[in-house]
Amino acid sequence: MVTNIENSNNQELVGFIWSIADKLRGPYRPPQYRRVMLPLIVLRRLDAVLEPTKKAVLEAKAKYEAMGLEGDAFEKAISKVAIGGDRQQPLYNLSEFTFQKLLEDSEGLADNLRDYINKFSPLARDIFEKFEFDNEIQKLDEANRLFEVMKAINSPEVDLSPAKLSNLRMGYLFEELVRKFNEQANEEAGDHFTPREVIRLMVNLVFCDEQDIFNNTFANLRGWNGTRSIVNTTERRKLGKNLG
Repeated sequence: MVTNIENSNNQELVGFIWSIADKLRGPYRPPQYRRVMLPLIVLRRLDAVLEPTKKAVLEAKAKYEAMGLEGDAFEKAISKVAIGGDRQQPLYNLSEFTFQKLLEDSEGLADNLRDYINKFSPLARDIFEKFEFDNEIQKLDEANRLFEVMKAINSPEVDLSPAKLSNLRMGYLFEELVRKFNEQANEEAGDHFTPREVIRLMVNLVFCDEQDIFNNTFANLRGWNGTRSIVNTTERRKLGKNLG
């Protein structure tokens, strides 16, 4: 259970993330902020989860490729190095970039960000494809906002690492962000976003392993044309396959 103090800290973090979203004003209207912020928050969490084993993963990649390992065998082996244990859904990233390292080349940020996302394991990569995030990368880059927004999300105030933010707290944080951005989206008729397939994929790589987060996080998606209904009993059990 999340304590009152943890809930207060979450609210502060939500507020800070919302202040970052305001940097999008101009190229985006407030109801459109979620198109950028939700996938970037997912990306930041994935990066934080995988960053401690980045060096080991790159070394294992070279080793397994030299051995001729490929397909499911490669995915399972590299995922075990990346996040430990046996997972039903492999999770890894084979890019040399991290969120921090991406910011070291502001001129090449858009191309490098695409490379970074494309080298995630298939399920994680699918999340960004369903978000159609490549379109937003281009739009942000053309508006000269990509570096500014990513730098802000990489600040110490947005520490989404498992050491700082438990799986349960991350789940509640994402729930609150979804609710807040959904409220904005509902302000304008005809500007609804229905990420049915995104949510289905995220059930497999969700931020928590506590069952009770299901009712809160996905209940708040009812405004997205019944998205909650796509999460069936089988998928609910998959909440145990978590990112932390």
